[in-house]
Amino acid sequence: MVRTRFAPSPTGYLHIGGARTALYAWAYARKHGGQFILRVEDTDQERSSADSVQAILDSMSWLGLDYDEGPVFQMDRLVRYREVAESLLIKGKAYWCYATPEELTAMREAQRGAGLKPRYDGRWRPENSVGKTPPEDIKPVLRFRNPDAGDVVWDDLVKGKISVSNEELDDFVLLRGDGTPTYNFGVVVDDHDMNLTHVIRGDDHVNNTPRQINVYQALNLEMPVFGHVPMILGDDGERLSKRHGAVSVTQYRDDGVLPDALLNYLARLGWSHGDEEVFTKNQFVAWFDLEHVSRSPAKFDGAKLNWINGEHIKLESNESLADIIRNSPATKEVKWEDGPDLPKLISLIKDRATSIHELVESVLVFFQKISISEEDRVKFLTPEIKPVIDSFTNSLRRVEWERASIGASIKNTLKEFGIKMPQLAMPLRLLLTGQTQTPAIDAVIELIGREQVLRRLEAGISSL
Repeated sequence: MVRTRFAPSPTGYLHIGGARTALYAWAYARKHGGQFILRVEDTDQERSSADSVQAILDSMSWLGLDYDEGPVFQMDRLVRYREVAESLLIKGKAYWCYATPEELTAMREAQRGAGLKPRYDGRWRPENSVGKTPPEDIKPVLRFRNPDAGDVVWDDLVKGKISVSNEELDDFVLLRGDGTPTYNFGVVVDDHDMNLTHVIRGDDHVNNTPRQINVYQALNLEMPVFGHVPMILGDDGERLSKRHGAVSVTQYRDDGVLPDALLNYLARLGWSHGDEEVFTKNQFVAWFDLEHVSRSPAKFDGAKLNWINGEHIKLESNESLADIIRNSPATKEVKWEDGPDLPKLISLIKDRATSIHELVESVLVFFQKISISEEDRVKFLTPEIKPVIDSFTNSLRRVEWERASIGASIKNTLKEFGIKMPQLAMPLRLLLTGQTQTPAIDAVIELIGREQVLRRLEAGISSL
């Protein structure tokens, strides 16, 4: 069975790069009828926080990326890491290193000064530390004894065949002085114990993979298949940052983006299915494969995200959008019974919105007290228009209340006074909504309802 995972570190919010990695791993598992695991890599105790953990869980929930197991926390597994580390020590695949931070800094500076690549020099390898007495005041770290020769080779599901010489690698730390595992050790133990078959992650981890493969081999463990997806860059080609829109996933929620719209956009950042631009989460699962993931970095485009969000608003059911709007902080004071049917209203206006915020603003027009700017009042609500509005209002008292009949009344009024549609429609929009732009005026009138329309027009006529 295919088993994938998403393993964020709770040192901050879940950003869109992490969300896309989670999406790809989740979709791959769902596509193949497998399982998806959430693991929280919280061994960096200085930077990890409960708030960050909650932000990750909230983001995953909002996006609908459900997991079959987890969240599993690395700090709950310290005994297991030490057990595996001990087995490496017994096999001669690991050793204790007593070098101080100051010694390691001086070592790297000397290497740089000699034009060499900074790397641990193996000074506490058993063969290099014969006769040395371990200092009693130093908490040692446990280092992995990396092979001195040969190459690490794997077939990456995204990047193809990758080969790294062991001469490029050094003896990295397995356990820190406090007994917590480093990333490259902890993930090997976790991925093996969780029976993961596929490790899908960002290509910033490519340099870690050969180190992890060597640990797998030292432990005689079966390895998962690796797939490294490209980074997401800003539209200027630089690493994505807050100025490009690299905010938390929950910020996109708060900014009025639908979860499926964000997933759709993230899916297309580095993957394609023909010319398909807008698709549902279920369609993505059905289509997803790693063969069509690009090897090149993707560029974040906020305008494209807004467009896709608008398309998903169109696809979303009116009832679902109504629930979202009713639960919006901006509408908590709205008395929904005092206005038109909300799903019907949304059906009329949602094609114009590119965010839930825009949709909320358009909805509130129909529930708030009418407010007309002085500029619009002078321009459109002239004394000459009063008899026209008066006549049209009277026609609405007896007309059948459906759009076609209302539209016929508008045409009759235009013909009666010899005026064009904008000359009547614009004053009607202002008196009924306070806005100069609305959907078709006959549809707006039908939706507001006879009683409310007559009340607003009568009040407007009296003020002319």
